[in-house]
Amino acid sequence: MPKTTPRDHDRADVGRYVNEALRERYFAACDAVHALGPAAHTEVDVETGSGTTHVYRYGPTDPAAASRTPVVLVHGAGSNSSMWYPNTAALSARRPVYAIDTPGDPGRSVQRAPIHEPERAAEWLDEVLAGLGLDRVHLIGSSYGGWLTLNQALRAPGRLASATPLDPGGLEKVGARFFGWIFASALATFAPAAIRRRLAALLNQPVLIVPELRAMVMLGARAYRIRRPAPLPLTEDELRAIRTPLCLLLGERSLLVHPERQRERVPRLVPGARAEIIANTGHGPQIDHADLVSSRILSFLDSVDRREP
Repeated sequence: MPKTTPRDHDRADVGRYVNEALRERYFAACDAVHALGPAAHTEVDVETGSGTTHVYRYGPTDPAAASRTPVVLVHGAGSNSSMWYPNTAALSARRPVYAIDTPGDPGRSVQRAPIHEPERAAEWLDEVLAGLGLDRVHLIGSSYGGWLTLNQALRAPGRLASATPLDPGGLEKVGARFFGWIFASALATFAPAAIRRRLAALLNQPVLIVPELRAMVMLGARAYRIRRPAPLPLTEDELRAIRTPLCLLLGERSLLVHPERQRERVPRLVPGARAEIIANTGHGPQIDHADLVSSRILSFLDSVDRREP
């Protein structure tokens, strides 16, 4: 496991762990969340110009599916690849799956230079895909990972067979209502267990009712310091320039975006894009309704593969 150096800690624009003891405790919490899903077949570190990126590889369980275009998963801000535990079994049954720990977020990657600028983010992700030997992938991203997915489709689409942003950043400016939800969710993690289930329903916050997730999120807030601004939304001209097949999945009660507005807007701007609102969920549709979302994703990926020569 690569370690940070004193020089890494001096940079104000690079995410870091507070100390080694908290980092190791956080890794143990991450492992507990990973254990809720299937075990990764392999783990690998990919060296890039901005640091070391840790990647988990899953499946496929069907040998005949090994040659299918692989899936690459990019998690949301303040999280890591373990957040995909509800989805990796279904996805990796049909395709090879790679889950990336984004540098700058708590996980097993080590950041040495910032990647929050759009051009640098696209360069970093392309370096990772190249380092994995992947020439063609289906890219799926949640929240901040959704912004990375949209950004890649705009700025470096050469390796992308498709893009699936899940309740993504990059469509609207992050507003006060989203930050209010984050703050309320953080306070709710300290509530007694008997109350947390009701708060989870009220806040559309599945983290509150999965003990392993709750423990990881609470420890991550103590252990890691994120050092990047919220991404700016893509302009309408930038969205119009995207040619990668795109499937947008939104939470009905999302507070990051206005779902109805984006369901109409994105297919109007992005040629051939499809958009769907997942009912009875907020910002975490892939957790709240894992089977449904995984099914929607696989159906879309199959349709893209059928269209390709």
